[in-house]
Amino acid sequence: MSTPWDRFKEAARLGNPKPLPVALIVDSPWLPGYAKIDTRDYFLFPEKWWDINKGLLTRFPDVAWIPGFWVEYGMAAEPSAHGARIRFYADHPPSVEPLGPDLDFWADLKPADPQEDGLMPLILRMNKVMDERLAAEGLGMHIAAARGPMTVASWLAGITPLMMDVALNPEKVSAVLDTVTTTIIRWLHAQLDTFRRPEAVLLLDDVVGMVSKEHYETVVHPHLKRIFDEFNGLIRIYHNDTPCPHLAESLARANFDVFNFSHEMDAGEIKAKMGHRVALMGNVAPLDLGARGKPEDVLRSAREVIAQCAGGGLILSFGGGVSPDTPPENIDALCQAARAAS
Repeated sequence: MSTPWDRFKEAARLGNPKPLPVALIVDSPWLPGYAKIDTRDYFLFPEKWWDINKGLLTRFPDVAWIPGFWVEYGMAAEPSAHGARIRFYADHPPSVEPLGPDLDFWADLKPADPQEDGLMPLILRMNKVMDERLAAEGLGMHIAAARGPMTVASWLAGITPLMMDVALNPEKVSAVLDTVTTTIIRWLHAQLDTFRRPEAVLLLDDVVGMVSKEHYETVVHPHLKRIFDEFNGLIRIYHNDTPCPHLAESLARANFDVFNFSHEMDAGEIKAKMGHRVALMGNVAPLDLGARGKPEDVLRSAREVIAQCAGGGLILSFGGGVSPDTPPENIDALCQAARAAS
């Protein structure tokens, strides 16, 4: 019998598995609240992390968790490796404080070393230890995850200065993105090296969706594609839940396999624009329906997404990560819609 991950992989290769796969990106914005614990305890105590992530497999047996058993500190791993200040809280993920808004400050930026810099070495160590522990359960870690180049750059310089410089100083931005991209590639390779059976990479970058098509093509696309080209042969998943229908055709050329996209983008339109080149993962509203709606609302929206994306290459999900306070019953509704479609 196929597993949720098996079905995810088949859909990622543009197949039409039965039952329809359901996959969800879950991390520290949702999991500590779901388990009713202090967010700092989720990061600090490995047994709590283990119990919560292992429990998902029992409570939601039909869901593929992306990346699954994710050792993360919110968005802090990559910027911490470049020296950004990180602040921790009891009831939500860490915040990151930009260091310098002037891109000249970052002109001499060097790529980070995942084995020594910031929080990365701690994550790598826990990856290795936990993947070995999962082996005894017949499980394992398969997906390396990283924030994308625009998101990391926005945590270093600040989102407003970065976006202004995309328009006014694109060459400077591209130079910073080139260094950050090298860090991201090193970081993903370092994670994959800790897994017994690496199969995929996940890149998360919402800031890409904020740029114009012209600036995407000239400033952003070469770096995004460089990352995905590096991992050719693995399943490459790209998360960007900023509404960006103007970039759909361009993103389809970035060489990723699965697109987790905004619920504010029409699934049928995105399928038409991207063609049968990229599997779509989405796109039920994660906050208004996933967290705040009723199961019948989620079910109705999921059925609409399924109807819009007939023909294979669909992975049913929320149009983004699982939002804080999402009730388990709304995840059940996604699974119900997927089973009914089969």
